[in-house]
Amino acid sequence: MKIYEPYSLKSKNTFGIDVKAHAFISIESLKELLDLCIQNKPNLLLGGGSNMLLLNDIERDVWSYDVKGIGVIKEHDDHVLVEVQSGEVWHDLVLWAVENNFGGIENLALIPGKCGAAPIQNIGAYGVELKDILHAVYAVEKSTARQLAFHKESCEFAYRDSIFKRAYKDRLVITSIVLRLSKKGYHKLNLSYGAISKTLEERGISKPSIKDVAQAVIDIRSSKLPDVTKIGNAGSFFKNPVIPIAQFENLQKDFPNIVSYPVDEKTIKLPAAWLIDKAGWKGKMHGGASCYEKQALVLINKDKATGADVYELSSKIIASVKEIYGIELEREVNLIS
Repeated sequence: MKIYEPYSLKSKNTFGIDVKAHAFISIESLKELLDLCIQNKPNLLLGGGSNMLLLNDIERDVWSYDVKGIGVIKEHDDHVLVEVQSGEVWHDLVLWAVENNFGGIENLALIPGKCGAAPIQNIGAYGVELKDILHAVYAVEKSTARQLAFHKESCEFAYRDSIFKRAYKDRLVITSIVLRLSKKGYHKLNLSYGAISKTLEERGISKPSIKDVAQAVIDIRSSKLPDVTKIGNAGSFFKNPVIPIAQFENLQKDFPNIVSYPVDEKTIKLPAAWLIDKAGWKGKMHGGASCYEKQALVLINKDKATGADVYELSSKIIASVKEIYGIELEREVNLIS
């Protein structure tokens, strides 16, 4: 266990917001975590800092569970079960899986953050969500130091949502996750979403491997999203709204070119980026924060932005989209104060 006090969190959040923590504790074993839980002191658990906006200084201890490790725990003819410790970087896991020819995770390449945070948000991209490959989640309840196990069905996954964001919000430290990944000969590629098929076609790849798909996703994301090591951001800042078909049909009358994706017989998903872009927000600033000029769904730290700068810009965008389309956008990032 390593303890730093006080500690700047600027390098611990991908927005690069410069706030201070009362103390920063790097937890390096399950035993250290259990010992800390028994002390029952106020704390904030920080993963990769990739899906949060820090609004001010944190007047309590900040925990970082930094245990790493990836390994196959069970093997079947068509799939493997892989246990991943929470301290692993998500993209590193994707690369490991692809190199070992384990499939199902390739569409989730280059998503920032650590593996322990993945179930909380039910991370997703290009037609795949974590729930599609997750088998189990192991966690420790902070207030009691009890070790808990959640099977996929008990995680209550929904679009960018889970039981860990609701009933168990701020109550757990996820210590590891178990994924069900396909083996060679049993991969089912998902090429239907975004520009994956087009990218593969342009490269003359008619029978793509999972490695081809992962590389296509990496290249697409790199062309649209800013590198967090150079420009502070948290990836997609807003959720894509899902609305009733009747509401969508009314919108089509005023906006015939509106982009949409069917969800089911009753609802339609709209790309928030399209709504924000057409509302004229690309490149606009508030304080040191800006709406990214290449992807309207991303807010960036352009010039020493504070958490308040980013929050207020997002509020202006939400109000604008509501006024124009009658749709209230929801922030995807977690607000931390």
